[in-house]
Amino acid sequence: MLASWMRNYWINHLVPDFVSQIAIFTDDPGWHGSQLCHAFAERGYVAKYISLTECKIAIESCSLPVVIPGFKKKLPDAVFVRGVPGGSLEEVVFYLDILHVLKLLDIPVYNDGRAIEKSVDKAMTSFLLRQAGLPTPPTWVVRDRAEAIAIAERELQNDRQIITKPLFGSQGEGIRRIEKMSDLFWLASSRGIYYLQRFIDSGDSGYSDWRIFVINGNVIAAMRRHGVCWLNNVARGARCEAASVDREMSRLALQATQVLKMHYAGVDIIRDNNGRFQIIEVNSIPAWKGLQSVCQVDVARLLVDDLMTRYLPRQEFRIDAAL
Repeated sequence: MLASWMRNYWINHLVPDFVSQIAIFTDDPGWHGSQLCHAFAERGYVAKYISLTECKIAIESCSLPVVIPGFKKKLPDAVFVRGVPGGSLEEVVFYLDILHVLKLLDIPVYNDGRAIEKSVDKAMTSFLLRQAGLPTPPTWVVRDRAEAIAIAERELQNDRQIITKPLFGSQGEGIRRIEKMSDLFWLASSRGIYYLQRFIDSGDSGYSDWRIFVINGNVIAAMRRHGVCWLNNVARGARCEAASVDREMSRLALQATQVLKMHYAGVDIIRDNNGRFQIIEVNSIPAWKGLQSVCQVDVARLLVDDLMTRYLPRQEFRIDAAL
């Protein structure tokens, strides 16, 4: 606790202006933030945790157009997006505006606002994947409850189950499976929108899927997630194991990342009971603690190396990574 306080004080008050600095946008730095800070320090950069809720746009003369705490005299050399807060439509649009403005000011944003917009909105993700000819489960997004119930009834009558998801959400929050007609009583919208997707049965392999981690057009690691129930999220208790990726899974993961124009992504793929692969999620702000626990890969270092190689020159100034 004391070491963390000393580090924050040193970064915010004692780092000289000539030191290259990175903003990590997050409301919960935790393990991932620490991993990134160490990786940036190894490359000669100081990283600061910033919440997008604390940022402002100031359109006036003699001031930086984007106000970011801890960056009074100059904007960061680059931004690493580790989290975008939820909120009202206006709040979320504003947070994305910050990312868009920074990119327009030639500040590297990793992943940028456009990529995050496409992936945080599950309806757009599903559309873009299908539009590109990539396999993804049949999906319906509607406003009317009666229409949503009619779709669910039709699927159930054809011996298919569906799942409902919040349009914006992660880590399995708010997802419900509709298995029988009586479950329709619980069919609820997410802020007035119904997102319905056909449930993919993995057959005899139990509840499992694959998380493929892609950086700059390369699959750097993969794991198989075995869920304790039909949700395979690590945050929901899924067990992780290292996995090799065959050519087909690799192709799907790389194409999905390319379609959504992401620097890096966590692509979730499931195999149905007919042996066909389906893309069920593409994450532009993926966690990797579970993946790194089973794979001999330093994900944070690879992410930082990619950002540096793409956008920033080498720095001679070094910082102790133990800070």
